[in-house]
Amino acid sequence: MPTTTDAIVLHHAPNTRSTGVRVLLEELGAPHDLHVINLKAGEQQGSAHLAVNPMGKVPAIRHGAATVAEQAACYLYLADLFPEAGLAPALTDPARGAYLRWMVFYGSCFEPAVIDRAMERDPPPRMMSAYGDYDTVLSQVIAMLTPGPWILGERFSAADVLWGSALGWTTAFKLVPEEPAIMAYLARYRARPAYQAISADDARLAAAQQESAPG
Repeated sequence: MPTTTDAIVLHHAPNTRSTGVRVLLEELGAPHDLHVINLKAGEQQGSAHLAVNPMGKVPAIRHGAATVAEQAACYLYLADLFPEAGLAPALTDPARGAYLRWMVFYGSCFEPAVIDRAMERDPPPRMMSAYGDYDTVLSQVIAMLTPGPWILGERFSAADVLWGSALGWTTAFKLVPEEPAIMAYLARYRARPAYQAISADDARLAAAQQESAPG
């Protein structure tokens, strides 16, 4: 069974969904190695990366003999691995229910609704839809952030790293409206030292990849 003393390796591409996992690792104070993937060079479809995640995506984590893929799974795994950081409610904590709900809501409802809206696709019939309709999803997100300051109230958790990352790129691409509750939440998230440190380093990694690209 892997322990916190086993090496953690994050398979990461700058300015992608895996950036949030980097922020989480920083918030956790978790020692780790970074395996950087160049998406523009197609490295995510190479045999080495497909052996880690056959879907050819990031993030993915190797930890001892364990391999973890899928964004929310990476967050859940890491936050539970370092309970002393307090970023995941314990199994016996009543807040665990809300925490798990919002961790799963992102991939099961929010992102499908946002992508359908961006592609100008109608949602499937309600009985077949994973999320129902976009407006209901958005109203639930705003309710999740109210009254704040964090998703679990006064308690900052790994769910905030997931949603801070998600709402950052979806508002930047105008896929989600800049509602006051969303923008105030993003301002609080982006003021955190972990976010600022990783954002700066991700910009450095992205620039290095750009410089190394064929002319």
